[in-house]
Amino acid sequence: MSHPPSSGLQLGLFMPNCSNMYAISTYRTVPDEWPYESNKRIALAAEAAGFDFLFPVSRWRGFGGPTDYLGTSLETMTWASALLAVTSRIKVFSTVHVPVFHPVVVAKMGATLDHIGQGRWGINLVSGWSKEEFGMMGVDLLPHAERYQRTTAFVEILRGLWTEPPGSFNYESPWYQVRGGYSLPQPTTPPPIANAGGSADAQAMVARLCDWAFLSPPSIEATPSITSQIRARAAAHGRSVKCAGFPFVLWRDSEEEAAAEVAKIIAHKDSIAAGNWLEGVGLGSGSFDQFTLDMMVLGAGALPVVGTARQVAEKLAALHAGGLDGLLMVFQAYYEDTLRFEREVLPILREMGVR
Repeated sequence: MSHPPSSGLQLGLFMPNCSNMYAISTYRTVPDEWPYESNKRIALAAEAAGFDFLFPVSRWRGFGGPTDYLGTSLETMTWASALLAVTSRIKVFSTVHVPVFHPVVVAKMGATLDHIGQGRWGINLVSGWSKEEFGMMGVDLLPHAERYQRTTAFVEILRGLWTEPPGSFNYESPWYQVRGGYSLPQPTTPPPIANAGGSADAQAMVARLCDWAFLSPPSIEATPSITSQIRARAAAHGRSVKCAGFPFVLWRDSEEEAAAEVAKIIAHKDSIAAGNWLEGVGLGSGSFDQFTLDMMVLGAGALPVVGTARQVAEKLAALHAGGLDGLLMVFQAYYEDTLRFEREVLPILREMGVR
């Protein structure tokens, strides 16, 4: 049965377009779901369940260790194109690394995806942090503050090419020069732009220019202060920004069974890959400064939302009450858990008035 989208808390999946997406662990209950056919099946199940959006990870190489975490991955612009073509309602985002794309190219690609999806495409911009990934390409990482200055220029160019008369858009910056910018077709409506940076530089850019702030709260209790800070920054610019977080959602018939399953995942953690990930993204970024190695195992820093179906629903409702407009859920077994979520958790969320 296909469900229409619901008001209230928006639900999405942080999709397994990369290998070992669900955890930095060698423990698993189903075959890895990174192949396209698996992603397609998951996307169709999520759409039928009434989920609102699909969100991918963009990676260019893995993080070593026994899992080589995220080492095999589907590129997200082409991935989004394929999923938009086989779905009809659910929104699909692409994740783009600013250092390796030119904004004029992304404006054209994004407008194409917008037309394929009839207004259902969005973009998540990543300023870039992995020295190994970009060093592989001969691309040097900029100092932290300058990365977000360049991302600001990237967003301003996208918005200009998507909205201003073709041939009239000009832009000068240390990173990009656009003269007589021309990009047709333009999107049917300007696509939503997301960013996941947690630093003050990132939050300032998000507040002024983005539509979604993608957050990594270390706990349910910490969520309200993080979301209120984002909203206050946006309000200072006369804007509003939606907030999304990414929980690792696992439920069983009893709280003890769910906790035991999480313990198995952590017991089989890939300490090498988890350490490489935390060292690269966490230190000083503002996003994962409070995280331990074990906290990184579940979905590379996803917030654990674990228990019975009702406990999970209550925790998701608490995240919504804490200021999250949307959730990008990480599942242990994406396809099976999407079907189970529709049957076992969504009815409780509706009963609670969250959906």
